[in-house]
Amino acid sequence: MSSQPDTSEYLLLFRGTVWDKGLSPEEIQNIMTQWMNWLERLTKEGKVKAAQPLTNEGKIVSWEKKLVISDGPFAESKEAVGGYFLLYSTHDEAVEIAKQCPALKHGVIVEVRPVADQCASMERMKEHLTHATSKPA
Repeated sequence: MSSQPDTSEYLLLFRGTVWDKGLSPEEIQNIMTQWMNWLERLTKEGKVKAAQPLTNEGKIVSWEKKLVISDGPFAESKEAVGGYFLLYSTHDEAVEIAKQCPALKHGVIVEVRPVADQCASMERMKEHLTHATSKPA
């Protein structure tokens, strides 16, 4: 079971870059106005630390026997990350905020992720070192 702090940073990742497909310009404008009002309200409440849309372009850097840099990302449009909000809130509040996304009904998926103090690999390394130094010789 994960113990989550009462208040921390949470990242809302907005997945789905073609949610507006099939909507009229007026419908898109209405949803975007709702979205901007939602962001403005959360910002005024001190909940949003940062928020940005992301382009559909980029590079993928990976290692497969050597360094590889390719065009990307190539996720399906429903899985592609289109933007984010960085929140300062509780876990439950972050989920409630995510449920308010104006584009949910049009196919956007909001992923709520806690921001870690350090990466999981560093935590595992520190745990390993702690156990190694605490064992009797």
